[in-house]
Amino acid sequence: MAKITPSEAIVEVLVRQGVKDVFGIVGSAFMDALDLFDTAGIRFISVAHEQGAAHMADGYARASNKVGVCLAQNGPGITNFVTGVAAAYWAHTPMVVFTPETGSNTQGLGGFQETEQLPFFEKITKYQAHVGNQQRVAELLSRCFDYARLERGPAQYNIPRDMFYGEVEDDLPNPLLIEGASGGDESLSRAVKLIKESKFPVILSGGGVVMSDGVSEVIALAEHLSAPVVNTYLHNDSFPCTHSLWTGPIGYQGSKAAMNLLSQADLVIALGTRLGPFGTLPQHGIDYWPKGAKLLQVDRNPRVLGLVKRTDVGICADAKAATGEILSRLQSDNRPLLCSSNKEQRLREVSKQRKDWEDELNTWGQDSGTPIAPRRILRELERALPKDAMVTTDIGNICSVANSYLRFEDSRSFFAAMSFGNCGYAFPTAIGAKVAHPSRPAVAYVGDGAWGMSLQETLTCVREQIPVVAVVFNNGQWGAEKKNQIDFYANRFIGTNLTNPSFAKIAQAMGAEGIVVDSADQIGDALKQSIGNDRCTIIECMATQELGDPFRRDALKKPQRLMQKYKHTNVS
Repeated sequence: MAKITPSEAIVEVLVRQGVKDVFGIVGSAFMDALDLFDTAGIRFISVAHEQGAAHMADGYARASNKVGVCLAQNGPGITNFVTGVAAAYWAHTPMVVFTPETGSNTQGLGGFQETEQLPFFEKITKYQAHVGNQQRVAELLSRCFDYARLERGPAQYNIPRDMFYGEVEDDLPNPLLIEGASGGDESLSRAVKLIKESKFPVILSGGGVVMSDGVSEVIALAEHLSAPVVNTYLHNDSFPCTHSLWTGPIGYQGSKAAMNLLSQADLVIALGTRLGPFGTLPQHGIDYWPKGAKLLQVDRNPRVLGLVKRTDVGICADAKAATGEILSRLQSDNRPLLCSSNKEQRLREVSKQRKDWEDELNTWGQDSGTPIAPRRILRELERALPKDAMVTTDIGNICSVANSYLRFEDSRSFFAAMSFGNCGYAFPTAIGAKVAHPSRPAVAYVGDGAWGMSLQETLTCVREQIPVVAVVFNNGQWGAEKKNQIDFYANRFIGTNLTNPSFAKIAQAMGAEGIVVDSADQIGDALKQSIGNDRCTIIECMATQELGDPFRRDALKKPQRLMQKYKHTNVS
């Protein structure tokens, strides 16, 4: 038992947890602990807005597989975290959110910057700790890190501002590290039987594969079965794009090759995925989920097994460990693989579907001209991206169309806002990823509407010397919503047209580099130049207003107006 101050205990826990970087905005509520960061070797990265800090911690955690940390001033600083924490929750990101609170001796009196901080995060965290006793500051903080890591999600550490001061006797805890399990013996045996009897197995490689560092195991299983591998929605880095069995992602604006192959499956082997409903919707006119196929689903969270799709065999396990164990059992099982009998035919089908999709992408929307067609921009960016690049995408029409073009060789390379789908996500997340891996390029894809929510973090990049690249698609519109107004509201454009300034000039005024690109042949050179810069660079791509498929076809219907005063005349 050591006699230390609560602030010292907090910082010692951060050191034991391996924390090197913390994102946030300075505030008096936690200043006593902050004063120790530099001595402890912890970098405090001061941001422009607290939502950006949460997204940065998210990107840092997803890129490094370590726990991200963010903190802010009590009250309004903490409420600004909510959107970023919700995004991290749905991305299964291990993150500790420090929420210093109004002093314990004045709570409930309506003091300065006071609010009840726990209810805001109740549904978007895996664990909430409230420090009501100074003797427990280290214990509860350590538990936040343990649960964030073990349950894959944000944990909130709520501490009244007066709890940082004084003297405590504390036995400082070490991190709790638990190895992932491979699943129960009976469910594994049933899984092997399903696979042995399958004639056309297709593997879905999900986010859990990336989180468990299980890509090598999925490669080995796919090669043993000669089975095509599909990336789940927005997990394009869950299987290497250069592998002959890779087919691309399903979901909105995904790969037709992946969808056509999945539609032929008699067994879907879903590894590390909850099979979210939005990520399995029909796309490109293809209702690709195989109606008669059996489903083998592996996930570490038992609550998602069979939640969205009926599961024939569910294995509650770590994706890496379970995949390795399934392969080992298949290799030691003397029964023949039924899928071996048509191996060559299946491989030919994989090759054909991949080629057909690439041929289509090589011609689809590849027109020349100024401004530039969105698909041409995305194709040129794809060609110019380094193999080790980390890419983040915002929500919106062009960013969503990018799903067709984002291919990765390595895992922990692609970060999207997942099913929470909030704007303003990509740029700060790229900053966090770059802090985690300074030697890797970090590129954010952002629409012009979402850029208005995050461009202030250019100041963070300049101040902290973080050379992130943002590609801003300037087409003067909220594209996803404008497509809905075209399809459902007879071209009545309310709130979707934007009048933009020069984003490149704004970047230059902030101290960053700014490049305007209005010709397709400039895109590759601009990206390569930007990645080579030693400071933040904003590439402003002037894009046409061409739009992709509607983003939320499932959520809209043709309008019905019962009152005469609300009836419209169609506008062309």
